[in-house]
Amino acid sequence: MAESKPSTPSPPVVRSNKPVSEALLNDKWDHAISSLLIRSSLGLSFGVIFSVLLFKRRAWPAFVGLGFGAGRAWEEADGTYKALQV
Repeated sequence: MAESKPSTPSPPVVRSNKPVSEALLNDKWDHAISSLLIRSSLGLSFGVIFSVLLFKRRAWPAFVGLGFGAGRAWEEADGTYKALQV
C-alpha cells in the first residue's frame, strides 16, 4: 500500500494593503488597456480583410480600422471613468 504524507496547512493568502479606490482604478485601467488592444486588433484585421477584398491592397483601410477600434475603446474607457466621477 502507498504511504500517505500528512497534509500540511497551506500558507495564508497575502492580501494587498491598497485602498479600495486604488484597486478599483487599477481594475478600470486594466479593462481599458485590454479593450484597447482587443478592439484595435479587431479593427486592424477587418481593415486588412477589406483592403485585400475591396481596395486592391491599399494600406489606408487597415489604418482606418485600427483608428475606429482604438476610438471605440477610448470612448468606452472614458464612459467608465466618467461614471466614477458621479
